[in-house]
Amino acid sequence: MPSSTKAMSLSKFNIKDYNIIKREAESLMVLAKGRCRSDEEFEVVRKAFEFANAAHRNVRRRSGEPYILHPIAVAKIVIQDIGLGYKSITTALLHDVVEDTPYTVEDIRILFGDKVALLVDGLTKIKTVLDNEDRKKGSLQSSESIQAENLKRILLTLNDDVRVVLIKLADRLHNCRTIEFMPEHKRDKILSETMFIFIPLAHRLGLYSVKSEMENIWLRFKEPGAYKEISEKIRGNVALRDKEIDDFIAPIAGALKQGDISFEIKKRIKTPYSIWFKMRTKNVPFDQIYDLYAVRIIFDPLSSDPEIERRQAFLIYAILTGLYRAQQSRTRDWISSPKSNGYEALHCTLMSRAGIWIEVQIRSKRMDDIAEKGIAAHWAYKNDGYISENSSEMDKWLAKVQEILDSSDVNSLELLDIIHKDLVTTDIVVFTPKGEQRSIQAGATVLDFAYLVHSHIGNSAIAAKVNMRLAPLSQVLKSGDQVEIITAANGRPKPEWLKFLQTRHARNAVVDYLRGDFDLYSREGARLFIAYMRQLGLDDTPEIRKRFMRDCQLNDFNELCFRIGIGLIGSDKFGYFGSAHKAAQPGKGDYIIANCCNPIPGDPVVGFKGDDGTVIVHKKTCPVAESLASKHGDLVVIPDLQDFGSTFTVKISLRGIDRVGLLNEISQYISFTMGMNMTALTLGSKDGVFEGNIELQVRSRENLDAMLKGLQEIDGIQDVVRTDI
Repeated sequence: MPSSTKAMSLSKFNIKDYNIIKREAESLMVLAKGRCRSDEEFEVVRKAFEFANAAHRNVRRRSGEPYILHPIAVAKIVIQDIGLGYKSITTALLHDVVEDTPYTVEDIRILFGDKVALLVDGLTKIKTVLDNEDRKKGSLQSSESIQAENLKRILLTLNDDVRVVLIKLADRLHNCRTIEFMPEHKRDKILSETMFIFIPLAHRLGLYSVKSEMENIWLRFKEPGAYKEISEKIRGNVALRDKEIDDFIAPIAGALKQGDISFEIKKRIKTPYSIWFKMRTKNVPFDQIYDLYAVRIIFDPLSSDPEIERRQAFLIYAILTGLYRAQQSRTRDWISSPKSNGYEALHCTLMSRAGIWIEVQIRSKRMDDIAEKGIAAHWAYKNDGYISENSSEMDKWLAKVQEILDSSDVNSLELLDIIHKDLVTTDIVVFTPKGEQRSIQAGATVLDFAYLVHSHIGNSAIAAKVNMRLAPLSQVLKSGDQVEIITAANGRPKPEWLKFLQTRHARNAVVDYLRGDFDLYSREGARLFIAYMRQLGLDDTPEIRKRFMRDCQLNDFNELCFRIGIGLIGSDKFGYFGSAHKAAQPGKGDYIIANCCNPIPGDPVVGFKGDDGTVIVHKKTCPVAESLASKHGDLVVIPDLQDFGSTFTVKISLRGIDRVGLLNEISQYISFTMGMNMTALTLGSKDGVFEGNIELQVRSRENLDAMLKGLQEIDGIQDVVRTDI
């Protein structure tokens, strides 16, 4: 009998079940036949299906469908979305056999060889949150996390054999596709874990289609209203604009044919998630997303020489800009400087004759394969000797991850945060005084660069020259900057540097140096700890110390005091600790509204149960909630905010054409028509255009939406958006 934690059941298959299995298996075999390089390889895949089908016979998933359909679907993703070979297809079909049936890894080795057995063993050892539903309930403050250990295990396989992680991504994608059959609280923790680690991992490994599909599934369940609204608007725009895009493409196709270029043109539209994310981060409505449409030109290069390939891309660019006006600020050359995940392309944004901006991506066939299939295609081309010299960025990143994983001074929870930050961080290119190119994470400062050059340079840095001009160590670098570090013999690291350093390497170097005065900083930290607790109205008791250390993911009080003393742990951490441990607000249930996202009744929300019984409530899309659920998924609960409290604080922004009496009309509508209390108001006007922000009290999401709709109808107002998200 399979493991009960996967919510499977035994139920004898019927004719309908066997017909579904037959149809899906035949579909898989067609795909596998095209991927396998010989009849012998194909025979291994067929044998794996027969073996898995027999092993999972009469076993059903939570959805009620035959379990074998899951490994079949994972194998299809491995072929279609990732582009792996027969051993990976075989592994995908067998990936649950050892965990859920009496068969062992040794049985797999005897039947399918050492490599497949190693891959299956690697996947079997990865027990994600889906396989830990029976975990004993803990507390939000616990410094131990089985989820974090599971994800660490996944990451550890990156350098052993990256195919384990790629198949795991395929497995996670299919679990997301069928996630509606999960209870809501389990669905939320799985999706949060997916957003926190698996989606960034898919991006870093270059798996665009896997990443995009998981993002859209995340949005569909986390913000169903927004997903539905954006999807409907996309469909409306496609129906309206489809002919315009075809008219835009026609002259391009004609010019490329005339230039004797072998090419393929594809058209696409932004995904609902990418539109939602841009609306949220830019605080703009759907109508202001100008780059909804993209056209991709995939050309066959004249040679495998990277320089000839690049010249051909720019030749196509010249043809395009001869036909349409380009928005120069939107041109991106990812061929000369590929992204850290190996992505190469030339991007430009052109104005169509219908008056809409359209992004055009220019890629060779090789670039397109790597963009769509990621690391698998990257290594395939590398093994064939057809790869650009810059594409070793992927190997550099894998080496960096291994270095992080090998660190002995961080626990699993800290490691998860470090890896997450690394996954979502992009790099920029800067130069030394001699013109040597160095990559460093976006947002890094001059001092981060000094430590990148050498720890001694960082420790003795006092200032710098950026582009030949004197600059402070805290100055944030931009791509293309040339940096010269100025040092002094008596220079030494200072605790205040930790307030602006961005890279882990630089911060660790400073902390290591300051440990030379450990006792001094620990005494100061202990004094500050007592002072902060007094400000919060809390006593310095062993229980309070224990709780705070758990919040900080530490086990040693002296280490905690040292980190407080050097400023690594500051007032913001104490403030959050205080709000989480004060008595809950009165209402339906012991709920505390998280001040990081300020949810209101009607928002999709998720809660986290603390060890004092209170539940901290976040919006489902809150990044803090995503981080918590990815580590402490067993504490997720689904709260009901109806009738909890009377009013809630929200913020909105407005923009439009100024006119006499507009401010009065806005305030009259909010205060008298809607009966809402405004707690803060800032409006400014310049050259006939006004912009403003309003903080007000609302009763529910429905109440807020009605108010936003009414404001939109006031003459002169162009855009109204909620900004407290």
